[in-house]
Amino acid sequence: VQLQASGGGLVQAGESLTLSCVASGNTVNILIMGWYRQTPGKQRELVASIARGGDTNYADSVKGRFTISRDNAKNTVYLQMNSLKPEDTAVYYCHVKSVWTNYWGQGTQVTVSS
Repeated sequence: VQLQASGGGLVQAGESLTLSCVASGNTVNILIMGWYRQTPGKQRELVASIARGGDTNYADSVKGRFTISRDNAKNTVYLQMNSLKPEDTAVYYCHVKSVWTNYWGQGTQVTVSS
């Protein structure tokens, strides 16, 4: 499985941004799609994930501001990020969990200025 993420950028606090990630290759066994983020010196952390059936999971820090969605027909996962804060600044990584293993995208930078 190959993952291609897009949508990062520089925004001001309070603004919105949408990340997209398209999976290609052997996608038939994908179970969960999601987003993680990482800042220098810190561990990568889960932002949000969505199962094939639609069940979602969010980090407490983004609940009520971020929305994850998924188009199974297009093998695409989206992360709508509203009311962005400077502490949301990070490299965001698309993640896919299949039946056998995990896959990671290349990362996209999100920078929120105050």
